[in-house]
Amino acid sequence: MLFAPPNLETKELFWIIYILILIPKVFAKVMSVRELFPFFKWGFNIRRSNFLVPILSNNVIVTGEEAVQYEKPLPYIPQHNQQQQKQQPSQEYIQQNSSENNNINENNNINNGKEQEQPQSPDVVNQPTKTNNNNKKIPIKELSNEEILIKLEKGEVLAYKLESELGDCSRAVEIRRMLLEKQLSKKIEPIPYEGYDFAKVQGQCCENVIGYVPIPVGTAGPIQLNGSLVTIPMATTEGCLVASTHRGCKAITESGGAKCTITSRGMTRAPVVRFSDIVKASEFVSWINDNDNYQALKAVFDSTSRFARLSAIKCTIAGRSVYIRFKCDTGDAMGMNMVSKGVEAVLDHLKIIFDDMTLLSISGNMCTDKKPSSINWTEGRGRSVVCEAMITGDIVQRVLKTNVQALVDLNIAKNLIGSAMAGSIGGFNAHASNIVTAIFLATGQDCAQNVESSNCITQMEACNDGQDLYITVTMPSIEVGTVGGGTSLPAQSACLDIIGVKGSSSSKPGANADQLAKTIASAVMAGELSLMAALSAGHLMKSHLQYNRAKTNN
Repeated sequence: MLFAPPNLETKELFWIIYILILIPKVFAKVMSVRELFPFFKWGFNIRRSNFLVPILSNNVIVTGEEAVQYEKPLPYIPQHNQQQQKQQPSQEYIQQNSSENNNINENNNINNGKEQEQPQSPDVVNQPTKTNNNNKKIPIKELSNEEILIKLEKGEVLAYKLESELGDCSRAVEIRRMLLEKQLSKKIEPIPYEGYDFAKVQGQCCENVIGYVPIPVGTAGPIQLNGSLVTIPMATTEGCLVASTHRGCKAITESGGAKCTITSRGMTRAPVVRFSDIVKASEFVSWINDNDNYQALKAVFDSTSRFARLSAIKCTIAGRSVYIRFKCDTGDAMGMNMVSKGVEAVLDHLKIIFDDMTLLSISGNMCTDKKPSSINWTEGRGRSVVCEAMITGDIVQRVLKTNVQALVDLNIAKNLIGSAMAGSIGGFNAHASNIVTAIFLATGQDCAQNVESSNCITQMEACNDGQDLYITVTMPSIEVGTVGGGTSLPAQSACLDIIGVKGSSSSKPGANADQLAKTIASAVMAGELSLMAALSAGHLMKSHLQYNRAKTNN
């Protein structure tokens, strides 16, 4: 009955189909697809329609029109989990059926509930897998650089994790350079990397490190500051900057030196919170302004650090949002992480009291960090510093090559009126940011903070019957530290040591960062004095042509 002629009654045909469906269930464990095929081949010719025709395809039953399309022999797929020997197909047979059965080969890769082995590419087959005697993969740090590079290209190892995977920061840099050169198809040899302690960079200064960029470092001064001589390290690629600052230092020192003082100290962070309506927002501000409540919040804030001490909270309402500007002393650290940690603790405390309060961001841009703002200019951030000096008339003429009245007139026209006409915020100076950035680079500061740290107003007056020059610079937001971040890098730490402010002051926390801020302000004053003298005497272009346009050998 199994091989009955095709002109059968419907009932008989039904039983035949039923038996055909059962056959794979019985023989699947002991017979391959190819061995079962003769039992089903005649079924393809019963009828070319959507009639129910069972077919075993990789031990999966398909029916209907999909089944009657298989007039050719079923594709040969090795059954690795079966015990008997499989008949290998001919090359012609494989080519004949490869295009038709491509999708089946991809989707039906399960035999008896076990995954079949996927064919490996020639690269994988030919690439030896490094194992030890226990068939365990060898740790990545024991592979060669070339083998690690292959794994990076395949995505088996992530480039940014090389330091932690290898336990060797210098080797991680070397391999990452190999990868970059291969990706760019060009060498990066001019970027040095050897002889540098990248372990000090890891986790605090830079990621995906490929080397370092050398910047020339010069020194200006020494300048006499508050009775002591201070040498100023400056890292810059702008010719004439160090020479000009040095000239200003000479004029100040020969005139008796500069005096400098800190008028305010405190890093700020201003989260923004939101309430359901303006009434609750207003009630929140009133609660914060109560001294007893402020003292409770201060205790919470101060408990988060040995050095951070909350000094003020100021709230500003905008609709139902409230900007809470915290200000705190952070010792010798610049302090952004320190103040953020304390702010988070206070916010958690406030959420318990004000369940209607929603924190939108720990920074609401009223801090204000790395952006021009009037709040930093008027209320300060970091260290607020004022510096002054009296330059005698003979030194103005002999060292600065100009006269007192010319300097006073130019300062009014340029630094005061000109900046006001431009709508400047904190930019009432000639080039304070030049000196600030150069010292920031040399001493490992956060260079993006030169935006607010360069806020400065330069004032000049004639005194002693117009014979001498009185000059001051006021800088309300110098943001510096002598510990943390880039200050721990060897070269930057050495530059701090030149000034005499390396690390933290054990006897008086914050004293080293104060001295660094004073040094910056005095250097800015020296730079202002020299540049304004050059402008008033018409020497600016001449000096730049001399120092900034030197011929080089190609």
